[in-house]
Amino acid sequence: MISFCGIELAHPIVNGSGTFDAIAARTAFGDALLDEFPFSAFVSKTVTLAPRQGNPPPRLWELGAGMINSIGLPNKGLEGYLAEDLPRLAELPVPLIVNVMGSSPGDVARLVAAFAERNEVAGLELNVSCPNVTTGLLMGADPGETAALLDAVRPRTAKPLIVKLTPNCTSPAAVAAAAEQHGADAVSLINTLRGMAIHPGRPGEPWLGGGTGGVSGPAIRAIALAQVREVRRRVRIPIVGMGGVQSARHARDLLDAGADLVGVGTESFRDPCVGATIAAELPRMQANSGSLTSRQDTRARA
Repeated sequence: MISFCGIELAHPIVNGSGTFDAIAARTAFGDALLDEFPFSAFVSKTVTLAPRQGNPPPRLWELGAGMINSIGLPNKGLEGYLAEDLPRLAELPVPLIVNVMGSSPGDVARLVAAFAERNEVAGLELNVSCPNVTTGLLMGADPGETAALLDAVRPRTAKPLIVKLTPNCTSPAAVAAAAEQHGADAVSLINTLRGMAIHPGRPGEPWLGGGTGGVSGPAIRAIALAQVREVRRRVRIPIVGMGGVQSARHARDLLDAGADLVGVGTESFRDPCVGATIAAELPRMQANSGSLTSRQDTRARA
């Protein structure tokens, strides 16, 4: 067992928000999913105050080393999530971390306050990839915006707050430092990188219905390692590292770079059980690698 922000976890492998639909998986695999759940905690897809339909299709473009998605955060909204999704997710055998997003610190504070009252929820992940409607600035790209967000939401809950950082900014480490200074319990990174695909039949026009989308998969793994290491140099709070993880070797690399947990995302679309495979192989790799180092030692070398 390991402890993450006071949450007891069986191992360090979790899912990336929006990349594993536990409700759909249980429909497909039945209650066997509860006996062999692939992650030590479940991070929900993003919840917003009002329902969202998501972006128009097409929503996906396959790359040679990953994909671009322009799904657009479809969800039932806060009321629908509380009434329909939360009771079903509460049946999972692992702690539930709910990912939330709003277009202003006040909106996010309302979401955080609503989930603060729910015992089914172990922690909250703040998706800061949305522009503040008041300033027009991306809340996760500007340290001041991130600080203002934490100041608004931290008093609303005693549950752990994880800030999901965007890689699409000048300095994710500066944003992480601001989050730590203003009450975040942890940070997670990296989110997807902005990308675009050209329509094969209409040169110059985008293929994706949303125009651009988020690049994920093996193509971003080296970027994830660099940004996790950079953020570890700036903060002492725990880090959830993710980006292109396909194997226990990739997970080990992120842990060695300074992460405390590892998130698996795009690879779960190919193999829904890959999280369990990585979790099972990781201890054997640690035992046999000859490069066992504590996170403190990694920090000292960095």
